Amino acid sequence: MPSKFIIVTGGVVSGLGKGITTASIGVLLKSRGFKVTAIKIDPYVNVDAGTLRPTEHGEVWVTDDGGEIDQDLGHYERFLDLTIPKDHNITTGQVYKAVIERERRGEYLGKTVQIIPHVTDEIKRRILLVAEREKPDFILVEIGGVSGDYENIPFLEAVRQMKLEGHPLIFVHVTYMPILRSLGEMKTKPTQHSVKALREIGIQPDFIVCRSEKPIDEVRREKTALFTNVSKDCIISNHDVEIIYELPLLFEEQSFGDKILEKFGLPKVKPKLDAWRQMVERAKNAYIPVRFAIVGKYFEIGEFRLPDSYVSVIEALRHASWSQSVKPIISTVDSQKLSDYRVTEETLKGYHGIIVPGGFGTAGVDGKINAIRYAREHGVPYLGLCFGFQLAVVEFARNIVGLKDAHTTEVDPNTPHPVIDLLPWQKEVLAKSGYGATMRLGGQTVLLKEGSLAHRLYGRKRIRERFRHRYEVNPEYVEILESHGLVFSGWSEKDEIRQVGELPTHPFFIGSQYHPEFTSRPMNPNPLFLGFVSAATKRFKKFFGKGEVELSERAK
Repeated sequence: MPSKFIIVTGGVVSGLGKGITTASIGVLLKSRGFKVTAIKIDPYVNVDAGTLRPTEHGEVWVTDDGGEIDQDLGHYERFLDLTIPKDHNITTGQVYKAVIERERRGEYLGKTVQIIPHVTDEIKRRILLVAEREKPDFILVEIGGVSGDYENIPFLEAVRQMKLEGHPLIFVHVTYMPILRSLGEMKTKPTQHSVKALREIGIQPDFIVCRSEKPIDEVRREKTALFTNVSKDCIISNHDVEIIYELPLLFEEQSFGDKILEKFGLPKVKPKLDAWRQMVERAKNAYIPVRFAIVGKYFEIGEFRLPDSYVSVIEALRHASWSQSVKPIISTVDSQKLSDYRVTEETLKGYHGIIVPGGFGTAGVDGKINAIRYAREHGVPYLGLCFGFQLAVVEFARNIVGLKDAHTTEVDPNTPHPVIDLLPWQKEVLAKSGYGATMRLGGQTVLLKEGSLAHRLYGRKRIRERFRHRYEVNPEYVEILESHGLVFSGWSEKDEIRQVGELPTHPFFIGSQYHPEFTSRPMNPNPLFLGFVSAATKRFKKFFGKGEVELSERAK
């Protein structure tokens, strides 16, 4: 059976949740026994997301094969429990770069190189390459942006051509149905205009998925059908749910999976969603209110806050919590406001677990170090991720080993004690050719010390996790750090650089140079997060009722 394509487009506004919608459609098809994969198209001119600031475009997702991708690939991997390679991300930058390089090599035989057909042909080539190589039953293709954007027109034109060329293909359009506070009525006009913009370039949606606060009623459904030329039965409600993992079940209630199969002329197949339903029920019925602080700096954008900067950390924390009947109360704490240690103590008092996630640059570093110090001194479970691991080493070196002004050379190139530094081979590459090829990126094997906390959590000596960093633990300081009680319990198989550190005398204090959040799944949480949540829950049970914070306040 040739691969079938489901093209997911968006309308009205960005940030509607096209990625969650795409992933949820994938769950419906996978639960019916089909082989499913997904592609994300990003219309920005960047070649990849590696240089984008998280507050600009959300979290940078790292694939196992070393791609730096839009966060939607993370949703696909989590929902579908897949490992998706980096060429499943297509950007304007990649496409134009390939076309221009081909033109410079004279491969167009003197022709005038144009958007149509040369750019659109390159887009189609990249989509069809996935079909030819992997031979899935269904390929979900999410096109970023909204209908009417200049940026995504070449991609929309490419998939329009694919339909014309006879590829089995349907269109799912995700739009917004606002409920105006002054009127109290759901409005369909934005959706009508969004579909009109699509039809002007030759695309007629097969389904409209309506994002809204409340379910779509029959009146709005009929009106939308009339003005968009989409069957009333193919207008799907995507209203707010308690947790995002409910969405496949909401779609299934509307027979979305069967309707998709019908569009392709396939018979109905009964889905196997029992395990998914059980996971959702565990999440919704979790009752132990444990408070977690994520201390980072990529939160504020203008007058608003952007939790998407750490979406994988938040989801991994939820996965581990729900599996232990914990209802996680997650707060995002701006590290730039914790430069005074007394403020840090007051701010973090009452939390049962503290996470310092990854990050680049100097802003907020002092606040992160103060948060780590607070967790270490007060016995609060701590999980350091990437930069959070490096700064834990810095804090320990300063305050326990006594190495005054110890630091990472990323922040202080002139520190007298560079406990975190570039490795010699990285410095050599930098001296010759800049920053290219100096980052440890993608999945790598880590060996764990037998009997360590890390080894007990994973239950094995060899693990594979994903990295995205440039600076490393300086091998010259390992001995003195370990002589004072810091245990480096994991190291890279290929070069023996330390990648995990822990404090055995602490209730739970561990950091990893890799990003365990990228391998967490809703039905298979990452071991580091499982151990962290377990330790935080013990702290909650130990102090609950002793004046720390009342239950009612925790559960807000």
